[in-house]
Amino acid sequence: MLTPDSSRFWPAARWEPGHPQESYDKQFVRDWLTSPASGWDRRSGETPPPLPDEVVERTRGKYVEAYETLTGRRFGG
Repeated sequence: MLTPDSSRFWPAARWEPGHPQESYDKQFVRDWLTSPASGWDRRSGETPPPLPDEVVERTRGKYVEAYETLTGRRFGG
């Protein structure tokens, strides 16, 4: 089974040709880690900093949304 971040999957109802697409991946995690807000330089060889709660919640939300979309069932219930 592919996870949402192993390939690019998009919500079909929100897909628009010629525009950046909202996807079921964790690009926002990568974006935060490479932003000045994280204070981390990926070329440093140091371990990345812990993710802020907001980034963790957005990641969780994407996986829950993908699960619910694919299964038609509510997550955790």
